[in-house]
Amino acid sequence: MARGEGVVVETVKTIVYALLIAGVFRTVLFQPFWIPSGSMKDTLLIGDFLFVNKMAYGYSQHSCPFSMCPFDGRIFGSEPERGDVVVFRHPVNGSDFIKRVVGLPGDRIQMRDSVLYINDEPAPQTPDGIFQETFERQGPIASLPLCQNAGVGFGGTCQKEKFVETLPGGTSHSVLNVRPSRLDDTPVYTVPEGHFFFLGDNRDNSTDSRVMPPNGVGYVPFENLIGRADRVMFSAAGRSLFFVWTWRPDRFFKKID
Repeated sequence: MARGEGVVVETVKTIVYALLIAGVFRTVLFQPFWIPSGSMKDTLLIGDFLFVNKMAYGYSQHSCPFSMCPFDGRIFGSEPERGDVVVFRHPVNGSDFIKRVVGLPGDRIQMRDSVLYINDEPAPQTPDGIFQETFERQGPIASLPLCQNAGVGFGGTCQKEKFVETLPGGTSHSVLNVRPSRLDDTPVYTVPEGHFFFLGDNRDNSTDSRVMPPNGVGYVPFENLIGRADRVMFSAAGRSLFFVWTWRPDRFFKKID
């Protein structure tokens, strides 16, 4: 074999090995995920980048890219804890969503006047000031935030009420309130066995389990869980990560509560 051909062969082998290693890393250990919407503010912001821990709940067909893992059910399975922030496969449209687990199998879940009730007990909300952000187009899809102070112009300060919500078991996290909505009061949802109930922390701007498919998420089967989000690795407020001036260093390596 000529020297030039040998270099080409070694280069191809190196690329193939790198792709195989990356594929194993993504399938078995961690999956990269960009936050595309504001449904989890202020826990997660549009433009946050994180790695999803796939080892947390074991593996299902959805653990592989394009749901191509060749087995049914779940292996090495471990159920999520209430309060975990989880990436899962939407039961109907196949998109990857990220929300917070609030309902476990058998739980009764209801919203009453913007307050979450779990098994007929309220999850207390403590006022925690005002969440503020600039009213501007955000992220690659250029979405606009919802504001409690409606009518703020471009470049103005968009405000939302902020609360600390405490779930049974004592875990706490931020939730935002913008305005009264039809999802502030819901019927009682009884979570089926083998399923989980998810909410976004930005309660008035979240498509989640409060609406059944096809318009909402509904109950999410255990096998649809992809992994747990533990830490923000990188964050950029602009429409591209190459816009260095929009990087948010204060969010680099930030723990997700």
